[in-house]
Amino acid sequence: MITILGAGVAGLCVATTLAERGLPVALVDSGPVHGGASWLAGGMIAPWVEGETAAPEVARLGANAADWWAARVPGVARRGSLVVAPDRDRAELDRFAARTSGHRRLEADGIAGLEGDLAGRFASGLFYAGEAHLDPRAALVALADGLRQRGVAIRSQTRLAPEQADIDCRGIAARADLPGLRAVRGEMLLLHCPGVTLTRPIRLLHPRFPVYVVPRGKGIYMIGATMLESDDPGPITLRSAMELMSAAFTLHPGFAEATILETASGLRPAFADNLPRIVRAGGRWHLNGLYRHGFLTAPALAAQLADQFARAEQEAAHAD
Repeated sequence: MITILGAGVAGLCVATTLAERGLPVALVDSGPVHGGASWLAGGMIAPWVEGETAAPEVARLGANAADWWAARVPGVARRGSLVVAPDRDRAELDRFAARTSGHRRLEADGIAGLEGDLAGRFASGLFYAGEAHLDPRAALVALADGLRQRGVAIRSQTRLAPEQADIDCRGIAARADLPGLRAVRGEMLLLHCPGVTLTRPIRLLHPRFPVYVVPRGKGIYMIGATMLESDDPGPITLRSAMELMSAAFTLHPGFAEATILETASGLRPAFADNLPRIVRAGGRWHLNGLYRHGFLTAPALAAQLADQFARAEQEAAHAD
């Protein structure tokens, strides 16, 4: 039996990959599946947009992520991503375009053709047609349900025993075992605003941090997310809430009438270079450091880890 610690996006993807290969798997987490940083994610499968700040490796890992998710969970929307900026921040849009690929420039009428509710609000934008998005909460639940249907046990255990596991995907909870792993705090809002109709992730460029609005259907939108070098797991701050709300209002004034369903913060695990790693330490495998790219990179990383795990098992068997 292969024991995996952590039922976030990394652990669920690893467990799914191993189970699909016919291997016996057990998944253990310190809480229910609906918790942790993965539960608060935006769910954007955006390899080209993320290229603005991420290393090329992230785009490579995420190239087939939308296909992987679409084959296993419902509701993957392939409607692309739209990046816009207020006229005063036109230089930010030009800089973003220069640092990314996979886009085409849109003028005001092109933006209105994609998102009617943004008609007349932005003079230009960038459209990344090949990108997708999903509801991360629905996706996590669907992966967990799929595992249970395969007979995989998912146990909740308040006290985890890492030394008894084969694979560790605990995110920031594993930092004592992974030197250099740090927390990057992210804060988000969940709004209900049926008066605004958007059908794809919209990224509003901001001089200090990127703000994105992701539709979840039925008038619900996720607004995120801050990136703070902090390991404070406490509630969202007033400053962050005001900035996120202000950005939503800048995107569309209809958000002023939104109902706030949820505010939350989470700690993303990251290494110094913000790239994920697969390492073997303390007698077990670790998949960690997914930073803000969990849903984008986890499927490919899970396959890599499964390959390395299998090779190591074969070498150990031959050595015996």
